[in-house]
Amino acid sequence: MAATPRRAERLRTGAHAAQTERGAAPSAAPMLELDAASVRFAGAPRPALGAVGLRVAVGEIVCVLGPSGSGKSTLLRTVAGLQGLDSGRVLLEGRDQAGVPAHRRGVGLMFQDHQLFPQRDVGGNIAFGPRMHGATREEQATRVAELLRLVGLPGAAGRAVSTLSGGEQQRVALARALAPSPRLLMLDEPLGQLDRSLRERLVVELRELFGTLGTTVLAVTHDQGEAFALADRVVVMREGRIAQSGTPLQVWQRPVDAFVARFLGFDNIVGAAVADGVADTPWGKLPVPSATPRGECDVLVRPTGVRLVEPGQGIACTVAARAFRGTHVSLRLDPATGPRLEAACRLREAPAPGAEVGVTFDPDDVVVLG
Repeated sequence: MAATPRRAERLRTGAHAAQTERGAAPSAAPMLELDAASVRFAGAPRPALGAVGLRVAVGEIVCVLGPSGSGKSTLLRTVAGLQGLDSGRVLLEGRDQAGVPAHRRGVGLMFQDHQLFPQRDVGGNIAFGPRMHGATREEQATRVAELLRLVGLPGAAGRAVSTLSGGEQQRVALARALAPSPRLLMLDEPLGQLDRSLRERLVVELRELFGTLGTTVLAVTHDQGEAFALADRVVVMREGRIAQSGTPLQVWQRPVDAFVARFLGFDNIVGAAVADGVADTPWGKLPVPSATPRGECDVLVRPTGVRLVEPGQGIACTVAARAFRGTHVSLRLDPATGPRLEAACRLREAPAPGAEVGVTFDPDDVVVLG
């Protein structure tokens, strides 16, 4: 699922337009707090987690993004109690979890492979948690029926797990994780094994369901579009540390550095020298905010800010390739000076490969990176 702002905004809005900003205020007592949490594996060149600090408010949905090896899964396992800390603390509702085993932390954990019990039917899978917590048969049945209704599978309690589709297994796994009413629900690549269309539909339903229940969620994913559609706050990790944290809109509009920008899929990044509100780049001089400090930096130009004009105007470019992206056409341009550019334009305006075009830049889509 490609991370485009239009898709992310559409999914977020479709999920629950009335709850777009339901994240708790910064002053609210956190459901989860990581205080300088560090994990080191023997022989590894660097810590898997390096003094990570993170707060998740009650009712907040936080999605942790990052490439393989960035520490996001280690973070999740640490909170769940499946991985010990070398230093630092994990606190749930203000209580230090040192020495508290995983089954006593009151958190729910759902993996991408679902891990449903094949010998139990749907109802037996969902009732497992409440049964282990001492619920009566009547209470279990009531909870199973309630959750199946919430996840869109009413009346499916008697079905065998083997008869479920991938999307249905996802729903049952979610219902099972929610059944014991965890104070914190953690998702590890929750939609990773599903096809794109099903992921896009289910992420909307998940957002709506969590909003209905007021669930506090910490999710790990490598899929930017999924995270941006689901989260109140996005956390991008790099080499065991947090590279950036903010709302989906903040992170998308203002990536903090070249690493975050490239991870989000932006390629139009070059070194620049800034002076007096202008960035001198291989593509020419680009306007930047007047308060930008003088000196060397990286500059990002969003594809939407690469404007096509008539040949002879702006920077001369040759169209190297184009690809249809559903909502727009992505163009690869070879400029007369500087590295290759990516541009986005409407289908009916997209020139063919080999065409000569001119390029100018929209100042609103020029971002100075840290």
